[in-house]
Parts: sequence; structure tokens; C-alpha cells
Amino acid sequence: MTRAAHPADEPPHSLTDTREMFDAYLDYYRAVVLRKLDGLSEAELRTSRLPSGWTPLELLRHLTFVERRWLRWGFLGEPVDAPWGDRGPDDRWQVPDDLPATEVRARFEEQCAWSRAAIAGVPLERRARTGGRFATEADAPALGWILFHLLQEYARHAGQLDVVRELADGAVGE
Repeated sequence: MTRAAHPADEPPHSLTDTREMFDAYLDYYRAVVLRKLDGLSEAELRTSRLPSGWTPLELLRHLTFVERRWLRWGFLGEPVDAPWGDRGPDDRWQVPDDLPATEVRARFEEQCAWSRAAIAGVPLERRARTGGRFATEADAPALGWILFHLLQEYARHAGQLDVVRELADGAVGE
């Protein structure tokens, strides 16, 4: 059994500002997800090792849409084309066969950069705008809730990728 490359260290334990922790941990888990995919061939990225059937590339595309749904369509209330575009007709994650893995990764990285810039300096207590994902102010969560939700989603999916990577080539995550 081989060891995967050691991911970058967690954000420093000296952080005390909640906003800085959210931003730092989101970036940390974004990078962890990408590192867990590094070294897998296009074929491995498109191969499922799990009974549920999702592939590592589908998960990466899903996370791109998750950020888009929660921050662009959700928090900012902007209209977006196909907010659920990561799902196929059977409601499962999907990646078109003609969409190369390098393009899926590039779109993920672009979305993450957009997300960082769009919420930079925005207070955690600011509520999401209505008109996009949220119809009423009562439905609209605060940015802090959204960032916490994104953080738990990344952490959960990074753990799932640990299992997938170990099944694919024996690399063990940390």
C-alpha cells in the first residue's frame, strides 16, 4: 500500500477569527480534493469503485456546481443557467463523455476563484438575496451558514475520495 502525497497542512491553530477560519478551511479542503485526484488517469477519474456509481470526476464537477448553487445563485441571487447541471436525467451526477478531465478541473478552479472574490470581505451575518435560489427572506440563510454548509460538504466528499483513491491504487489519504 502506498501513501498519497501529504496534503498541505491545515490552517494554523492560532486562527481565532471565524471568517478567516471559514475561508482558510474552504481553501484547504478545495486543495485536498484536487490532490486526491492528482495522479489518477482519465480512465480512473471516470471509473466508479463504489456501489452508488459516482466517479471521482463526477464528484469534482458536482463540487463546482455546489459552489455555484450556494454562492452565485444562492447567496448573491444571480440567475444561473442549469443550476443543477451536474445531474443527469436520472438525477445522478454526470460528466459528458466529451468533457475532458482537465476542463472539469479548470472549471472547478475557476469557480473557486470566483467564489473567493465574490464573498471577500462580506460579513458572515449578511443574508442571501432573494430571487435566485431563495424565494423569500425567511428562506435566505446568512453567509456564515452557507460557508459552514460548504465546509461540511467538502469535508464529507474529501473523506469519500480517501476511500475511492485507496480502492483505485492503494494510496492512503491523511
